[in-house]
Amino acid sequence: MRTLQSLLREIMQLTTNIENNFPELYRKLDENPITIPSESHPEINQKVLEDYLESLKKMLRDQLEENGMN
Repeated sequence: MRTLQSLLREIMQLTTNIENNFPELYRKLDENPITIPSESHPEINQKVLEDYLESLKKMLRDQLEENGMN
């Protein structure tokens, strides 16, 4: 099981990679529904961070497939 700190570090590394290498995808991150909370004060916990990390990975995989990259 990953700690909150390790999840945050992995999210930061992945978003930095996306920002530097996939600027067209980086612009779409603001549109990602998982980043738009439906509550005024959402609880940020391990599950939420894991879900967000997985959504980032999926977006990157989809982008790579769309561009014919591995």
